[in-house]
Amino acid sequence: MYSAEINRRQPALLLLAIDRSFSMAEPWAETGQSKAQALALAVNNLLGNAVLLCSRGDEQVHDYFEVGVLGYGAKVGGALYGTDESRLIVPVGHIAENPLRVDTVTRRVPDGAGGVISEQQYLPVWVDPVADGATPMVAAFTAIEPVVESWCAAHPSSFPPIVINVTDGMSTDGDPRDVVARIRKLATDDGPALIFNLHLSGVQGQQVRLPNSAAALSDPNAALLYELSSELPPAMLEAAAAMGYPVQSGARGFLYNADATTVIDFLDIGTRSVTPTGLAELTAGDSSHTEPLDPDDENDTNG
Repeated sequence: MYSAEINRRQPALLLLAIDRSFSMAEPWAETGQSKAQALALAVNNLLGNAVLLCSRGDEQVHDYFEVGVLGYGAKVGGALYGTDESRLIVPVGHIAENPLRVDTVTRRVPDGAGGVISEQQYLPVWVDPVADGATPMVAAFTAIEPVVESWCAAHPSSFPPIVINVTDGMSTDGDPRDVVARIRKLATDDGPALIFNLHLSGVQGQQVRLPNSAAALSDPNAALLYELSSELPPAMLEAAAAMGYPVQSGARGFLYNADATTVIDFLDIGTRSVTPTGLAELTAGDSSHTEPLDPDDENDTNG
């Protein structure tokens, strides 16, 4: 399981569910930003990197996977520009062509001679920060369930869908166990859908990262999020270990009291579920191609 090859006929699905409740307006520890602002930046960076990594060094973006971002707060629906309740997920090529806007930012970068210079860079934006309403987690997963179900039916040979829920609080509309259990039973031929949960913290506190037991979780809400989380597939365990996380067999895709750096790390680790060798290696080796790839080549992610 969790070893299906990723190509344009067998794309993978990455679906983010992001908390947009009132409390996301609170500061996110050392970032100098609100949780909503820092999370939106992390998601936009992830989407931008995904576009670059699927471009194979040319101007064409190849649809190796599909992406969706669902926001839940005062409203539950598509948070990714160009999506809504009727179309929550889109191919990565659509993302490349349809940013909400492109911001210009000034960053200080090394000049190659021991100094630094100011350089203007362009930053595509697909998701804006929002902090409004309660935390309707049951409604969020209920909206996700038919999307995952129909996607699995349409892509039976693909790597299973990956759902990453990012929240800073507890569900305000009931217990999400039943709907999450149903989603985790949905599967492709390569295995059941994966659900991971990230709890954000605005204060300094002890983090629990990728545990294989709920023993260290005294907070009932944390224990619930742990219960809702899938075990990490082998490729993700390896990716986490390579990044210095002391993971053990049975570790789940769950973070508690996560700071900004850890969330960004986990989003990178999470993308490594998309392919056994990691999203960062989807295009590895392809720069040596000197002739166009066959558009019907089912093995085009192997270089």
